Amino acid sequence: MSAAMRKLIQKKFKMRGYTLKVEALNEILPFLSKFKDAEDEALDLLLDELQHQSLKSSILDKESVSRVVSLLLEAEAAAEDTPASTSATGALRIIDAFIVPKYRYDPIKKIFLEHTGRLPIHGDASAKATLYRDRFLLLFQRLSRDPHFSRPAFDTDLSQFGNCQISPIQSLVGRTGKCWVMGVISQLEDGHFYLEDLTAAVEINLSNAISLPANDFLFPITTGFFSENTIVLAEGEMLLDGMFQVKTCGFPPLEDREKSSGLFSGIDFFGSGKLAKEETLRLAELETRAVNDMFVILSDIWLDNEDTMKNLQTVLDGYENVEVVPSLFVFMGNFCSHPCNLSFSSYSTVRMQFEKLGQIIAAHNRLLEHSRFLFIPGPDDAGPSTVLPRCPLPNYLTEELQKHVPNAVFGSNPCRIKFYTQEIVFFRQDLLYRMRRSCLMPPSSEETSDPFEHLVATITHQSHLCPLPLSKQPVIWNYDHCLHLYPTPHTIVLGDKSEQKAFNYTGITCFNPGSFSNDSTFVAYRPCTREVELSSL
Repeated sequence: MSAAMRKLIQKKFKMRGYTLKVEALNEILPFLSKFKDAEDEALDLLLDELQHQSLKSSILDKESVSRVVSLLLEAEAAAEDTPASTSATGALRIIDAFIVPKYRYDPIKKIFLEHTGRLPIHGDASAKATLYRDRFLLLFQRLSRDPHFSRPAFDTDLSQFGNCQISPIQSLVGRTGKCWVMGVISQLEDGHFYLEDLTAAVEINLSNAISLPANDFLFPITTGFFSENTIVLAEGEMLLDGMFQVKTCGFPPLEDREKSSGLFSGIDFFGSGKLAKEETLRLAELETRAVNDMFVILSDIWLDNEDTMKNLQTVLDGYENVEVVPSLFVFMGNFCSHPCNLSFSSYSTVRMQFEKLGQIIAAHNRLLEHSRFLFIPGPDDAGPSTVLPRCPLPNYLTEELQKHVPNAVFGSNPCRIKFYTQEIVFFRQDLLYRMRRSCLMPPSSEETSDPFEHLVATITHQSHLCPLPLSKQPVIWNYDHCLHLYPTPHTIVLGDKSEQKAFNYTGITCFNPGSFSNDSTFVAYRPCTREVELSSL
């Protein structure tokens, strides 16, 4: 690229009020080289898109420019493909958990600020405290917009709801009468549970606590599992011995996705990049026409089990012969019937089994040509640790499979997918059993007695995929934001060894494909209509 082009880029950016670092300029040059004889128009498009981004400074570094460049190249790929084939390329974006941007809420400025520094895997002690603080503030800012818990500026009709203002726990000392508090359930001493917020902690008595009924005006639904580490709203009063007697409790109420997205429209929580309004509308139109796109999701595929491999062969044979093959196959672990831990010594065997799976897939020509294959590790699969989020399967195990299936993608756990405008989260964890074991009191049966529906209510109200105590499910402190569900995604896929289930909760499509190795169950999902087909052999 000529020196004249470099000067033109710097001049145009300066006219818009930006200053380019050298590495940012070097990121723009290859982008413009893709548009011969149209560099000027491409540069204007890049500048227009930058204005829609939430930038911390007018001095642009490589990261800021790279994000926008990737976005524009993806949009170009989506525009060039036909609606029938776009889903396999530009319209389907697989997002690794470790590249999801991290935001923290500033309660003073009432805005989200993006973390721009390095995020080490091994955080210091302050990172653990930040984990809890970020979870609390994420739900607190959502609750602050709920009219039931907002103090009216004047004596309006809102007063009919009563005094439901949230009191800081610090203010409970010497206080009489009932009040509302919000906090994290913690076990600071063995056998003694506390409610903590950012000001203080108070010991609580849950023996007489009940979940609020679904028809209560404060909570549209309060089904769910109340365990240590969950954030709750509690109504009660202080006793003379300094203990807070909980009368009723429930999760913080949900907020519509549209409202959350509208309030923070300049922020990309999902990690797929921020699109201009016109591009979003165009992709939404393409999404409505993608009626043939289908995802096939299977969980618990034991490669060392002959019956499982025969059943998988049957599934692939069936989809090979349909008129329009699925756009995406999602294979979720575990990929071995035995845990791949320190006592496991047959990694070379697992490598050979993955190669065999690659040969089986490659034998289906239409699937190999038109479908993509996503592999998500399970809780007992090989990896550096069982801490969440989990990195993709080791390359040593999968490199032979990749030779047979070039369009295979190995994702993290959890993993995110952006299909046109639809946001889908995949999470493989035996969460239901563990949440039930950690429950501090029986879940409410006012609305449902289905454990899966209680689980869905818990993770959506908590805006977190795994609200278990860190002692039961460790999380990388600096990457806890990868498990956040805010704003709520359109679809959540919970791979679990429990019974196959599907549940639409407040407009959020949630389902568990079941255990393919144990029950021969799987799910066919049509993202255009968000239709879930529970299938089995």
